[in-house]
Amino acid sequence: MQLIIVSGRSGSGKTIALRVLEDLGFYCVDNLPITLLPTLVHAVIDQYDKVAVSIDVRNLPERQDDLTDALDFLPDKIKPEILYIDSSEAILLRRFGETRRLHPLSKNELPLSDALLAESRLLEPLAERATWRIDSSDLSVHQLSEYVSERVLGKAASRLIVVFQSFGYKYGLPPDLDYAFDARILPNPHWEPELKALIGSDPAVQHFFSQQPLVTKFVYQLEVFLETWLPYFQRSNRSYLTIGIGCTGGQHRSVYIAEQLAQRFSGQQFKVQVRHREAGRHK
Repeated sequence: MQLIIVSGRSGSGKTIALRVLEDLGFYCVDNLPITLLPTLVHAVIDQYDKVAVSIDVRNLPERQDDLTDALDFLPDKIKPEILYIDSSEAILLRRFGETRRLHPLSKNELPLSDALLAESRLLEPLAERATWRIDSSDLSVHQLSEYVSERVLGKAASRLIVVFQSFGYKYGLPPDLDYAFDARILPNPHWEPELKALIGSDPAVQHFFSQQPLVTKFVYQLEVFLETWLPYFQRSNRSYLTIGIGCTGGQHRSVYIAEQLAQRFSGQQFKVQVRHREAGRHK
C-alpha cells in the first residue's frame, strides 16, 4: 500500500494537495490525529492500495515521541511518504488576511505571526522527514495541483522528473532545490548596454554566451556531472530532482544555462522541465 502524509503550515495548500490525490485515486482522510494513523492503516490495508492522510497542527500529539512512534510503528511493508507544503510568512499572512480565517493556534489570542512561528516549530518533525517539499508562495492553485501530480505520478512511473530552475540570488535561494549551482562567477551581459534589457533566452544574449569560453566550460562540466549521477537517482527510485542555476538577478546567466541543460537532457529517459523563477520580474 502506498501511504502519503500531507502536512504543512495552515494556508499553504494542504487541502488542494489532498484534492489532487483524491483525483489520482487515493483514499483520502482529512485532518486525522496522527496517533490514529496506525489504526487507520491496519483497518484499510486490505481494501485500498493508495491512501493519503492530511495531518496538521490541530491534531499533533503534545509529545514529539508520540508523533515519531506513530510513524515508526506502521506495518513493516508500509513506508510512508511525506508531502510537506509551506509558504513564506508574508504570503501566509496575506492569505489569512484575505480569507479572514482564524489560525488554529490563534484561539488564545496569539498574534498571527507568533502562531505561524509556533506552528512551524510543532511541525518540524514532519518537515524533517519530508519526501517532497513544495513552496507554494508563488504558485497558483493550478500550478500547485500540477506540482503535486508530477511528484506522485513520477514516483509511480519510476521515471525521474528533472527540473532545471533558474533563479536570482538577490531574491533568495529557492527552498525546494536538490542542487544549486552558482553562475555569478561568469561574464554578465547586464553590463553590456545593448543586452541589459534582454534575458538569457534571447538570441543576442545566447550569442554573447556562446563566445565566452568560461560559460562553455561551466555548462560542459555541469552536463558531465549530471550525465554521471542522474541515472543513479533514477535507479534509487527518486521521482523528482530540482537543479537550480543561480545568478545575481536570475535574468541572463542562469536562464541561459538552465535552457542549455534542459535542451541537452531532453529526449533521454528522464522527463525534463525548465522553469525561470524570476521571469515575472523582467520588464
